[in-house]
Amino acid sequence: MFSIATSSSSQLFNFQNSPKSFIPVMSAASGFKTLTENFTVKVRKAENRELNVPLLSPFTIASSRLDSVGNVAIRIELSGGCVGWGEAPILPSVTAEDQLTAMVKSREACELLKELPEMKLGHVLEEIGGILPGHRFASVRAGVEMAMIDAAAKSVGVPLWKLFGGASNTITTDITIPIVSPAEASYLAAKYREEGFKTLKLKVGKNLRADIEVLQAIREIHPTCSFILDANEGYNTEEAVEVLQKLHEMKVTPVLFEQPVHRDNWEGLRHVTRVAKDRFGVSVAADESCRDLTDLKKIIKDDVVDVVNIKLAKSGVLEALEVIELARSSGIGLMIGGMVETRLAMGFSGHLAAGIGCFRFIDLDTPLLLASDPVQGGYKALGAVYEFTDEGGHGGYLH
Repeated sequence: MFSIATSSSSQLFNFQNSPKSFIPVMSAASGFKTLTENFTVKVRKAENRELNVPLLSPFTIASSRLDSVGNVAIRIELSGGCVGWGEAPILPSVTAEDQLTAMVKSREACELLKELPEMKLGHVLEEIGGILPGHRFASVRAGVEMAMIDAAAKSVGVPLWKLFGGASNTITTDITIPIVSPAEASYLAAKYREEGFKTLKLKVGKNLRADIEVLQAIREIHPTCSFILDANEGYNTEEAVEVLQKLHEMKVTPVLFEQPVHRDNWEGLRHVTRVAKDRFGVSVAADESCRDLTDLKKIIKDDVVDVVNIKLAKSGVLEALEVIELARSSGIGLMIGGMVETRLAMGFSGHLAAGIGCFRFIDLDTPLLLASDPVQGGYKALGAVYEFTDEGGHGGYLH
């Protein structure tokens, strides 16, 4: 028997589970922890496959260009018959793994899982962390963890958004305009305005003058939108300050300036944060500079930025939860994003964001940039709003 009380209701849900486990009523905040400590699993099947999907158009950022998605899907079936799905996203120059490496390492993890005896979910997740350690295999680790957690949540009939806290069953995302010409940016801004997107995330950092021209073009088409600027490490310190000054002269104030300088330029990042906040009232976020707990501790110690961007592919699911907890307790604002992912990985992240409910900025839009959707089931997207159901796990799967 598995019981959970959600924060949004006093209703008690009871679920038939492995007869070897009994989990008492728990608060929503402790739901995931209780599941890992008490729910027993045995993996019957585990497999991986390439997940290749074309993009509507090339996805260009300051550090790379992607013409199609080449990720890895992971499928795990438990002895009780429930199946979980995960995804290891691959983004050149951002994730440490390429698709070939991700296929090899996820296959190794799948073989390990099939050999493990029946044990607590938390111990299985520890085994996954052991075979896929550190940043080198973080994306693959995230994909395997997603599939394992999804299968366990399905086994007890609890949707992930409730398991992670139950704060809400919806989120509202921004949408990204990659590095394109002013004309293309105008077209996309008009399209997204009609679709109801209120926040546009603009990729910048390759050419300062071109970036300003694109911003001007978007502003003319969608004058009421909020802007997030994402330089993906593309500017030097002086250029990052200059772009804020130019925008100030245009009477444009971004709601966020993400990763303006190189990941290792800590002093430059700290300087941009101080100038942005004191002179222009703009928050600065660390993305590439915050891969894991070690990076976050440095950010907190040296007061480097106001916000950190959580991406499961940077640190895996378990460490991401630790990063979130430490950031919240330290007064650091939270953003959640992803690589270029299908609705498998993005659905998992969306459930987590909805359930925890503490994210100031939500950037979970990349399935909207794909030419086709290979995922069945899962959340419903109504423009910028994603709605999550009461189906167990994240609900998404591949044929």
